[in-house]
Amino acid sequence: MPKPVSVTVVRKHWLTPHLVRVVGVADGFTPNTFTDAYVKLIFPPPGVEYPEPFDLDTVRATLGPESQPVLRTYTVRSFDSASREIALDFVVHGDEGVAGPWARDVEPGARFHLNGPGGAFAPDPAAQWYLFAGDESALPAIAAALEALPAGAPAQVFVEVGGAEDEIPLTSPGDLRVHWVHRGVSSDLIPDELAGEHAPLVAAVRAAEWLPGQVQAFVHGEAEAVMRQLRPYLRRERDVAPKWLSISGYWRRGRTEEGFREWKRALAAEGA
Repeated sequence: MPKPVSVTVVRKHWLTPHLVRVVGVADGFTPNTFTDAYVKLIFPPPGVEYPEPFDLDTVRATLGPESQPVLRTYTVRSFDSASREIALDFVVHGDEGVAGPWARDVEPGARFHLNGPGGAFAPDPAAQWYLFAGDESALPAIAAALEALPAGAPAQVFVEVGGAEDEIPLTSPGDLRVHWVHRGVSSDLIPDELAGEHAPLVAAVRAAEWLPGQVQAFVHGEAEAVMRQLRPYLRRERDVAPKWLSISGYWRRGRTEEGFREWKRALAAEGA
């Protein structure tokens, strides 16, 4: 396994009341060419400090269960090869979770570690138009992909957020039609009547104009909405072939990342 990369935070700023960008210098980081590139952030339990140079395999082999790190997956919003700066965007809802509170509180000079990157998607110039759909968790990957579109390429973009205060500027050489879908509550407070098949994102995508020609679709976000609802719509009703469709859940309502991984394994086993 590749050695974890050490990152030193140099700055952060709030993009919206619930979205913060943390920028750090990652000298050992090697980027890939995917617009949905992701890394695994390595968080020690409170009060635990790992020796430097940090080695995840050594930590796992030598420390007890109470000292094992928690890993969280985040999209690489950008990486500057000249400055070696990596930017990561975090959705923050109070003290919920591990990574959000860390990003809220972290200060320049702090160090953290990550593994990666992985990734699988980049806009295919052979497509005649593009469909992007997701929630706050998918915004970094959607924004990165939009910046990589061919000039003038038509793109339908649907992003579900709490409200107007959660919108961010999206830029692209493509011809964008951006639809901000407001659910009225933050993602940590989504009630049953706005979840799964009732998610506003699902209704917006299903009601959207379907452009002519070959589409390439990138659809990511809350798992019940994208995997249970939008995947069947795109695969069966719109006949989008797998090679033209990147679709996956980034999270699931009411579950930690560990619980979400278990759910994804069960979903794959049942062939959903």
